[in-house]
Amino acid sequence: MTAYARPESIVETEWVYEHLDDPSVRLVEVDVDTNVFDHGHISGAVGWNWQSQLQQGMVRDLIDKEGMQKLLSDSGISNSTTVILYGDNNNWFACWAFWQLKYYGHQDVRIMNGGRIKWELEGKPFVETKTEVDSVPYLAKEPDESLRAYRDQILKALSESGISLVDVRSPDEYSGLLFAPENVPQEGSQRAGHIPGAKNIPWAQATDSDGTFKTYAELLQLYKDNGITGEGNTVTYCRIGERSSHTWFVLTQLLGYSNVSNYDGSWTEWGSIVGAPIEK
Repeated sequence: MTAYARPESIVETEWVYEHLDDPSVRLVEVDVDTNVFDHGHISGAVGWNWQSQLQQGMVRDLIDKEGMQKLLSDSGISNSTTVILYGDNNNWFACWAFWQLKYYGHQDVRIMNGGRIKWELEGKPFVETKTEVDSVPYLAKEPDESLRAYRDQILKALSESGISLVDVRSPDEYSGLLFAPENVPQEGSQRAGHIPGAKNIPWAQATDSDGTFKTYAELLQLYKDNGITGEGNTVTYCRIGERSSHTWFVLTQLLGYSNVSNYDGSWTEWGSIVGAPIEK
């Protein structure tokens, strides 16, 4: 079986289990359901709330450089710490955190393959004890804007036919039947549909039932069959940028594609832009 393009970006549950007492490693859990962590987590893990800690409050944007520095410092993470991210729902929001950490230049960050699902299936333990950590110095780098796409870049690229767009939402969202996932309030944008020319490859197609990523060969075939080959510039998007971070991780870390960026403004922004082109 062909190894993933960047195997240093992913670890298996057994590796994590063997490094629970490793002082150079910090486990971080990021869940869709922000209450899950308090009802049981891997020993030594800290929990990040995606709603309050990974985005700004007043302005719709990612946390800034100073906010990221404080979050990492308060989590006992230094610039040399190996950060292992995991979470519920096939590592959906764990991958969003991975993308943000790379955006601010953290060197050694990895996803635990399978997340909470696989850990639980294997009968590995969860604890409810709060992890006590001491703050440590952390210095974030300036944002790597090559990892992030913006609406004006996409509008310009559409007129030049120089971009491959991957819409990772559900088929019903892509076709305009829904504004958001079925179990989420139908709000966030003024119009439904998708960006013209985007290929619909739902994010979860990249994972198996135990939450782990599909093999390199399976992933390569999945995206190749939909015309996403890694040639030129590729942009992933969803509704608010988190599901598309999962696909960004697959394309960049597992398949090794270059020139892939995540449009975190996503459909919430695009579907509300006056005059923006939309297809259904």
